[in-house]
Amino acid sequence: MKRPGVGGGDLPAVFPDWSPYGDLESAARAYLRDPDVALETLGGVLRGASVLGFTLERFVNEVNGVWQEVVICDGSRLVLWHGEDVPPGDGPAGSMNSSLRVVPVSSVTEVGCRRRLTRADDGTVRVDSIDVYLLLSSLDEAPSGEDGVGSPRHDALRFGKTLDDGGAGQIARLEEFARLVASVVGRPLL
Repeated sequence: MKRPGVGGGDLPAVFPDWSPYGDLESAARAYLRDPDVALETLGGVLRGASVLGFTLERFVNEVNGVWQEVVICDGSRLVLWHGEDVPPGDGPAGSMNSSLRVVPVSSVTEVGCRRRLTRADDGTVRVDSIDVYLLLSSLDEAPSGEDGVGSPRHDALRFGKTLDDGGAGQIARLEEFARLVASVVGRPLL
């Protein structure tokens, strides 16, 4: 099964699994459409820092094309790279936006992880989806007008995987990433 891509090229509807790869470069090359762009951008920020953990996401939006994400934890920072195809008419065919965000781990105030478990007839339990959020001390952009009434909301980073979207390996890797971030939140930085 394929979905139409930007510029008329077909993109696979199911992407390769990145979860077996323990190192960022191999995982990115296996999973992202634009690994060179992502790795070059991330390398400029990491500058030799150890990657303690990471998670990857990629999906096809019927309007904008491919959306890709890499999130890295180096123990003191979360480094996020996003690549997103530009909607038709907003630039030349094949254009994409590449963005970078660096968030100090000290700004993470809460880590949440919700797993949905299913029990088979034989009693075995498996995780069939996971939702992770990282609540930040920064405030989200307040809505304008009447929607802006009320208290401001904290910014949050959200990640999710299911058996259909990523599979068991990516669910486990996202849970591992959430545990890593949770283990460094609130600790003094050396």
